[in-house]
Amino acid sequence: MAYPRMIRRAIAETHYLRSSWCFGNRFSTHHAISNVNDNNNEKKIIDNGWGGLGSFRRYSNSSSLGGVGLPSYMRAAVFWEPNKPLTIEEFRMPRPKAGEVLIKTKACGVCHSDLHVMKGELPFASPCVVGHEITGEVVEHGPLTDRKIVERYPLGSRVVGAFIMPCGNCFFCSKGHDDLCEDFFAYNRAKGTLYDGETRLFLRSGEKPVFMYSMGGLAEYCVVPAHALSILPDSLPYTESAILGCAVFTAYGAMAHAAEVRPGDSVAVIGIGGVGSSCLQIARAFGASDIIAVDVQDEKLQKAKEFGATHTVNAIQEDAIEKIREITGRMGVDIAVEALGKPQTFFQCFNSVRDGGKAVMIGLTPAGAVGEVDINRLVRRKIQVIGSYGARARQDLPKLVRLAESGIFNLSKAVSRKYTFEEAGQAFHDLNQGNIVSRAVVEVM
Repeated sequence: MAYPRMIRRAIAETHYLRSSWCFGNRFSTHHAISNVNDNNNEKKIIDNGWGGLGSFRRYSNSSSLGGVGLPSYMRAAVFWEPNKPLTIEEFRMPRPKAGEVLIKTKACGVCHSDLHVMKGELPFASPCVVGHEITGEVVEHGPLTDRKIVERYPLGSRVVGAFIMPCGNCFFCSKGHDDLCEDFFAYNRAKGTLYDGETRLFLRSGEKPVFMYSMGGLAEYCVVPAHALSILPDSLPYTESAILGCAVFTAYGAMAHAAEVRPGDSVAVIGIGGVGSSCLQIARAFGASDIIAVDVQDEKLQKAKEFGATHTVNAIQEDAIEKIREITGRMGVDIAVEALGKPQTFFQCFNSVRDGGKAVMIGLTPAGAVGEVDINRLVRRKIQVIGSYGARARQDLPKLVRLAESGIFNLSKAVSRKYTFEEAGQAFHDLNQGNIVSRAVVEVM
């Protein structure tokens, strides 16, 4: 008989589950709604956020999930024009769109890339909110966000964000090359927006848009494309973990993907700042033998030994290329990494590698800078010159979290100074003066 089956189907389609999410003192509840028309048994497909027993939905409901109890306004640090100090301004609360997450920012790293923008050395849309390596708490999902993203990053989750924010859909992202994401470069780096061509930041005082350098992380709240995030375990602190999103992220991309460091390789790192010191730690973790740190500050070189350097070279006191060849028995290193962004250090990097070696360039320069290469040596001796901007967020950021959690990468040693949110301008002044060893972090909340 067909009646029992019809009855069971009616029950399954009528009685949706009622679900409630609790996060802190805020609640988000989805009520059961019938999808059966009593007159003709046709479904009224009403999305309750999760579908139910009779209809499984891929997306969350058309309104955002979370955002309850948030303030109407927030503060962020704004860059207005080159060589002018940052100012802290009030903004309307940014809202995430589909595939995006609103983060309550806990900490944001202080990076030379931001400084290049602030000094007018890298063209970027202004005014903008700088800051691109963050940790924080998930407080809202954009409407129509994929259900799997909502499940991966529940409200209240602790997260870390990468500065390269992959769209997940372009030609390169589909091949796993998140570091070459077309939308990231076409929209964020070229226009200062997210991937619908719009910024999420507007000043409280009017409708004036303010652009975003990556997520615009030097703010009390920021909107981040979900593919740029990874869960941060309770065992890792918010402040020190912020550097995972750029300093460590950039270093890992260079060492794992560009250089492909193998056990026993000899490695030279030129420029021992936040990224360069992270390269030292990762080279050690990958089993490199000779690890040579090159800089012009003895304080940084002394610190480099704690990060894994077996040799140090002060490039003011001695010829860096000649010293590296001396250390390696006149061969040169298997891999040299340039982590400063100057034509001089580009030249040193290229000429420090052995025949068949790899020269990996990761330091950004002022726009228009040109590096010098001996073309005949490049051709005859099979020297590889490789650019590397960062790692691959979806694959690599969780790995970096695990390296930090296991203690293989030492976060506490990598962060040398901390600033309050109100001291953000001072942090970049100190960076510009060369007064920060390794990495500094701004504690936002």
